[in-house]
Amino acid sequence: MKSSSLAGAIGASSRERERASASASASVSSIKFRMPTKEKEKESLIPIHLDLDLDAHRYKDAFTWNLHDPDSLVLSFAKRTVKDLKLPPTFVSHISQSIQHQLAEFRSFGGQDMFIHEKIVPLKLDLRVNNTVVRDTFLWDISNFESDPEEFAVTLCNDLDVADPEVAPAIAVAIREQLYEIATQSVSAVKEAKLGKKGRRGYELSKGGNNALDVSRYFGSKGSGVIRKRKDWYMNGPTVDVLTNEEVGTLEELNSRFRRKLDEKEDSFLQG
Repeated sequence: MKSSSLAGAIGASSRERERASASASASVSSIKFRMPTKEKEKESLIPIHLDLDLDAHRYKDAFTWNLHDPDSLVLSFAKRTVKDLKLPPTFVSHISQSIQHQLAEFRSFGGQDMFIHEKIVPLKLDLRVNNTVVRDTFLWDISNFESDPEEFAVTLCNDLDVADPEVAPAIAVAIREQLYEIATQSVSAVKEAKLGKKGRRGYELSKGGNNALDVSRYFGSKGSGVIRKRKDWYMNGPTVDVLTNEEVGTLEELNSRFRRKLDEKEDSFLQG
């Protein structure tokens, strides 16, 4: 197993971001629901996650979809995917419906208010793409909607000498999935705040209900905000492991066994 970790510029940058986040104001800003967009390319990319198990076949994938693309492309994408992967024809409708459902869910948040309790939040990577495993924890400014997860992912892979071209897109999707979750939690927090105001005057919006993100919970220690001690700086560095084919096979077998156990428990519960 080969292993490498990022040092130097990225590590220093992480520590600088931690110091910046420690001094950042915890004030709340209210904005309309949105996520990072690519203005130049006129793209609004949202994360799509598919995990379908039909006719003794399983299709699992995660990717981004441009919200501005016509809905007619969804069915075309589903048909092309089924043809390329030689999946049963029944997958076409399920893939199409799943994508349409996720697009509709995303659009349902449009125009709704959300607020940002902490502008600097921790994001985590722990994913395997083919034979490459990437793990990292870093800070992200969620108030900067011009940030580019795709560019960040490409830069990270270049710095880590990651050869597999499929890794960078997977990292970008993982980042967008977390940003989407944070944004939807923020919308829910605003709704809770409004309900709280109706029943009780003087409700403090800055508390953020139960959805407020406490950065110090991830990075800080008592009395020190989110600044780590020097001896803990290494914990912020990303790692890349390149697995052998045998190791990948072992992992996939373990995952398969775990999934079968979950399915058996679910069947037992439904029959029970």
